[in-house]
Amino acid sequence: MADTLLFLTELMGMRVYDLKGRRIGRVRDAGVVPRVDPARVDRFLIGGELNWWSVRHEQVSSITIDGIYLHDEQVTPYHDDEYMLRIARDLLDQQIIDVHGRKVVRVNDVTFEVRKTNAHEELHVREVDIGMRSIFRRLAQGVLPPRLIRRTMSRIAPNSISWEFCNIVEADPQRRLRLNITHTALEELHPADLADIVEDLSPEDREAIFESIDSEVAADTLAEVEDPKIQANILESLEAERAADIVEEMDPAEAADVLEELEEETSDAILEEMEPEEKTDVEEALELHEDSAGRLMNSELIALPNTATVEDAMQAIRDNPDLVDSLTTLYLEAPDGRLCGVVPVARLVLAGPGTPLASLGLDEWISVPIAEHADRVIETVDKYNLMALPVVDDDGRLVGTVTADDVITELRQE
Repeated sequence: MADTLLFLTELMGMRVYDLKGRRIGRVRDAGVVPRVDPARVDRFLIGGELNWWSVRHEQVSSITIDGIYLHDEQVTPYHDDEYMLRIARDLLDQQIIDVHGRKVVRVNDVTFEVRKTNAHEELHVREVDIGMRSIFRRLAQGVLPPRLIRRTMSRIAPNSISWEFCNIVEADPQRRLRLNITHTALEELHPADLADIVEDLSPEDREAIFESIDSEVAADTLAEVEDPKIQANILESLEAERAADIVEEMDPAEAADVLEELEEETSDAILEEMEPEEKTDVEEALELHEDSAGRLMNSELIALPNTATVEDAMQAIRDNPDLVDSLTTLYLEAPDGRLCGVVPVARLVLAGPGTPLASLGLDEWISVPIAEHADRVIETVDKYNLMALPVVDDDGRLVGTVTADDVITELRQE
């Protein structure tokens, strides 16, 4: 075990010595001030149960497993600092997110690195430890000598998350206990993975994450949360304006499903904060029966005039890169807006740029009215082995599509 490493389990209770080598107390906690330095231990808290003293990092001469030696004995009474993250109090045993494992884990210990700086030594937080090795250290501390613990634990594989990937979700000192992976890392997760993580968090942690991540990512994640009650609780915890930003990014039918789980007053407040166009779409969805095709469908589709060519279709696909991975079907509309053709995307590959899309359409295709019962829609998709089923209004105009994924999601919820 490198001499430059020190663990929180070893630091807690460590003796602190003055210039003459006399013990002046034991370490009770260590504080990091993220606004000053995100990793360096800014001060050590020493003393007993009631009277604590503060020692700043520049007062430390050396730090080893045997103790902390000072070159400046001017300790001061400890006063709680709202901007300080106390490692033992605020991090140990708290939950954080392991984005690589896509799960919520508990902090069992913390690894520090001892760094030589000019005439003194400093501690810098290196990793948060989450595996069996750290659990062993916790259990063995005070039972076995520290050096024996180190030798024994070397047989256990380490499991930790680098401190650089950890960040406080928000600066509010009353909520600093919620420590999570940086927002960027969260936003890079697949929404389904992030939804799984969110479901395992406390309501306060969910709120903190949804307040901080991108609205589009938040909308996709909220849609992936399987429990309607959790979906509702998340929106209820947010300010109406922030909740509206998220709902605006959702598919109208999905947004309607979530809003129906809320108290009417909360739902109305969110709708009031939404942009007029998105608000209208969601209100129209809310008017539909919850078991209708209109509530099962999604609006992620590409519709083109019936005079369009393959070249027009390829440009439309390039203009909608977010749909590329799931796009299986294109739709053709007559001048009056009625659905008049269904074109499998795969057929574009075999046709030239100038080929009319209408010539590539299916000879026979089926659609369902927006008010069709969801059970009937699912039966239709299954009966005809469809990847996508268009949904039309009373005038035959295309309003959405039910995909095989939508059907699978509906069946899982049932």
